[in-house]
Parts: sequence; structure tokens; C-alpha cells
Amino acid sequence: MHMPTTESPTTAAPALGVTLGPDGGELRVWSSNATTMNLHVLSEDGSSAAEKTVAMEPVGDGTWIGQCSLLVPGRRYALSADGPAGPTHRFDPTRLLLDPYARGVERTTDGVWVSAVVEEDFDWGGIGKPDTLADHSVIYETHVKGFSMLNELLPYELRGTYAGLGHEVSIAYLRSLGITAVELLPVHAFVSEERLQRQRMVNYWGYNTLAFFAPHAEYATKSARAAGPTEVLREFKTMVRQLHQAGIEVYLDVVYNHTAEEGPGGPTTSFRGLDNAVYYRQDANGNYIDTTGCGNTLDFSQDVVVNLTLDSLRYWAAEVQIDGFRFDLATTLARDDSATFRSDHPFLTRLLSDPASRARRRSPSPGTSASTAGRPAASPRASASGTTATATACATSGSATSPGRAATATPDRASAASPPASPARATPSPSTAGRWPR
Repeated sequence: MHMPTTESPTTAAPALGVTLGPDGGELRVWSSNATTMNLHVLSEDGSSAAEKTVAMEPVGDGTWIGQCSLLVPGRRYALSADGPAGPTHRFDPTRLLLDPYARGVERTTDGVWVSAVVEEDFDWGGIGKPDTLADHSVIYETHVKGFSMLNELLPYELRGTYAGLGHEVSIAYLRSLGITAVELLPVHAFVSEERLQRQRMVNYWGYNTLAFFAPHAEYATKSARAAGPTEVLREFKTMVRQLHQAGIEVYLDVVYNHTAEEGPGGPTTSFRGLDNAVYYRQDANGNYIDTTGCGNTLDFSQDVVVNLTLDSLRYWAAEVQIDGFRFDLATTLARDDSATFRSDHPFLTRLLSDPASRARRRSPSPGTSASTAGRPAASPRASASGTTATATACATSGSATSPGRAATATPDRASAASPPASPARATPSPSTAGRWPR
């Protein structure tokens, strides 16, 4: 199934990102303020050195296009952009950047995050989405790694992975609970905040997105990671197919309100280097208006940000067959150019007007409210909740009131190096022997 766009097919713009053809690939990237942009197709030695650099051309409406015969599945690539100086701009033509629409991301041997072209083909075996009725739904929230990491009934190499969650042992356990859907804590590619890295800690929960179209590679098996982003994506799709075959829907907890680039002094990996003035909410002096408490806030008063988010949702729903989404800090996605929440915001109206999207589950996070204009909610426990609008199975995953979120210094966004000691957001409880009850 392909999730349709909300525009007429006769007027819809060509897709951003990489489009493959018989002569390689064509890359389209958006930036309204860039004056030059380059596509770098990288060497196959694993470094960030470019084998070929292509000067991209502006084609109107802020879109840049570049073509290269080397842009094929398995190949890594990056962008660079230059543009005007000024308080709202962060252009640096020497810095390599991620394609915001990249389906795969990798880190080079010299520590640079780069994009990867993936092969999208996958055999779904005729297995469709379960389409469980909303009033029959019982949703089990879980963490992909934590769910099976200690389960000795699984082969060792599958524990804590997408393959482990899709394994028959895991599925038998989930079915024994009577649940109808799993809601996965963030699985978009993410990184730990720089502060945590300096402390030699990690962001366990994943609320620090690096790429909105790529699955988090560290949750794939070692063999899939070694084979590259295409195999990571296939392992993810296989997990979804196995769960669907068992009648279990798959929902994603998605974080579109901010990115891993943090505050103005944080790492520049993509959006900041492509068009900081447009992607991030800020004042005329370049001071970020942070309504998320995470250092930056994507500016949903900009059409390009709304389009990016809707395109990402369509991709996961259509190409990866995801059944529903839970939006982290949902009200942040519906703020206008004055940072005021609007119930008629274009993101909400377009989301609801999309026939395929309307049929799917959509659950907001209670992390912000219209009256707080992005400030932390009154109750840290409420704002950290990941419960969905329909019933949630809490029997072994703990109640949904855990304060265990990793991001920044606000009370409801406290960084966590490891899972909290309480059962909230915990792994499905194993016995002392590390096994689930049979």
C-alpha cells in the first residue's frame, strides 16, 4: 500500500531524497537560503573522503538537484552547503551533512554521520496490516532492546534486536498477554546528547532523533549492521511482517519536535547546515525559541517542516507498513509563527485530511499543552508518559508514568544513562534466571 499525498497527483512536487533509476540516482534537497550545494559520493573505504563531488543545481521553490551514476544501493553520500552569513544562518561549506530524507545513515571511520542509499524492495508475503478496531485495541509499549535483551529463550545474537522482537518466542509471549499492538519507543536513528557522551553515558530511550526516515541501526543484529543499512531496514521490515502475521499491529513513538543537533552550540549534522534560518524556531538575532526543552525546536510554521514530517509518516506507514504513531510533545507540532498552539494548524488539518493517515491510529503525548506554550507540563510524571489514547497493557511493561526520558535539563526531560530502577518502561519482566514465564 502506498500512502497518498494530500496534493493532487498532477501538482505534487517530485519526491525529496534519492530516486533510483537505470543510470544511478537523482538527489533532491530543499534549502531556500543556500547559494551553493554539493553532493559528495563517498569512497568505499569507509571514510568520509569523496570519490566524486557533484555541484547541485537549483530548480526553483528551494529545491536543489544532483545526479550521479555512483548513487546506487549500498553507496554512502553526504551534502555540503554554503550561503549567506548572519545571526540566523549556520552555513559551512566544509562540513558534511546528512540528507534529511536518507533511508539509511552510517558513521564513517573518521566519525562523520553520512547518508546511505538503500534497496527498498521487500517481500511482504501477502501479509497485510491487521487493522484492529480501535475499541478492541490493547497496546503494549516497549523498548526494542530492553524487551528481549535478557531473554535466554532467544538465540544470543537476536537478543535486544528487531529480529528478537519478531521471533516466535517473543510473539508467543505477547499473544499470551492478550495485547493487539506493540508501541515501540523511538526507533528512528538517534544519538546520545553531547553532554551524555562527555559523561560516558548513553541515551537509552532514543528521544534525540538524527534521521526521520532511517531505522536505528544499533537495534539490528550484528550481521545486519555489518551488511549495511539495506539489511538493517530489511530486518526491521521482517519484524513488522512477523508481528502482522500474528495479528499484532506495530505503532511507533515518533519525535518530530526537535532533533539531535541540540542548541546553537550543538553538533551540526543536517538541518542546521542546510538552512538553519528556516528549519529551527528562532528570533531575528538567531536565539533559538526552545518550546521543547531539548535545545532546539523544529519550526512547524514552515511548510518545509510540515512536509518533511508528513512525508516521513507516509514512508513508515506505506513502505514499512507501520500501523500507527504516538507523537512526542504533540502540541509543539501545531504552533504557528508566534509559537502559539492552533487546533487548525496545517500539520493537523493535512494529517487528518490524508485518507490513509486518517485510517491509522494517532496518539498525542501529553508533554505540552496549548496553555503552556511549550513549557514543561505541571506534572513531570504526566509529561513523561507514553501512553496512547486507547487501552495500554501495563502488566509487565510497568505503568506509563516513568520519568525516564533522555534529552535536556527540564524536569520532564531528564537524561537517563540506563533504564530506571522502577518497573516503569522496563523490559517484560524476566524471572531471576533471565527467562520469561512459559
